[in-house]
Amino acid sequence: MVFGKGSMKKSNLDRFLHCTTPVVPPQSLPKTEIRSLNKIWHQSERENVEYFRLSDLWDCYDEWSAYGAGVPIRLANGESLVQYYVPYLSAIQIFSSSSSLIRLREESEDGESSFSDSYSEESESDKLSRSAASDEGLDHDAILHPNDRLGYLYLQHFERSAPYARVPLMEKINELAQTYPGLMSLRSVDLSPASWMAVAWYPIYHIPMGRTIKDLSTCFLTYHTLSSSFQDMEPDENGGEKERTRKEGEGVTLLPFGLATYKMQGNVWLSEEDHGQDQERVLSLLSVADSWLKQLRVQHHDFNYFSRMAHRG
Repeated sequence: MVFGKGSMKKSNLDRFLHCTTPVVPPQSLPKTEIRSLNKIWHQSERENVEYFRLSDLWDCYDEWSAYGAGVPIRLANGESLVQYYVPYLSAIQIFSSSSSLIRLREESEDGESSFSDSYSEESESDKLSRSAASDEGLDHDAILHPNDRLGYLYLQHFERSAPYARVPLMEKINELAQTYPGLMSLRSVDLSPASWMAVAWYPIYHIPMGRTIKDLSTCFLTYHTLSSSFQDMEPDENGGEKERTRKEGEGVTLLPFGLATYKMQGNVWLSEEDHGQDQERVLSLLSVADSWLKQLRVQHHDFNYFSRMAHRG
């Protein structure tokens, strides 16, 4: 499970996940479009299909990118403070359908945009493989060919610069959108289940200030799917997934399906009642993230670094 439900008291890890999980306003898909949805990506037959626009998702990170996301922390001695975290785009892959990419290309005013490189009706496989081979995030043994299940790779970005040299998530998205305008116009129903992103959260300061708390230097990586295929799905207590009941019009919550941590020392993040439960949860989310990356055959620089440093600790 992502949020601790077995304990009456939330742990600081619960509070972090709650305060950094985006909730996106939903929109209803016209019934005429429901029939044309990719049946492999959207298997369930529903009368009403809700989706969100990627632009609305990025809006969730706007204020966090500018001022930080405040996470209330309760210390063992009973004191409370608010730790602020800034989000950075660590990695993203967006796979879509050929029809969506054709529509994006037609809507583009500039013929020299990314579509000439990322999509072509003629040699899509060749161009995609060449693009994959040139990106350091992908295993060079992996050959990505478009297919009905995976979709067509529209965009991928793997951040490799040092944390101090990065720009906050919203600034990075705006930068990438200059080349890939679909980052603003694509919808969750346009994306294949292989679409995902990872957000790196680095601490900046806490209130009240005045003393250094070593345990609050922890950094986090949260993993989120972007496709409607996983919308309203959440991990259950048995390690599988279950559908979350959401009221009509209620925001779409992009719960992290994976998590990695760095400098997570001491017990400040763990439940006071059951340290083992939170430790097990962290290891489970780490394992899911690792499996996801292996399934897509990508090398995620931040994940590898976090994992390597955790083993050293």
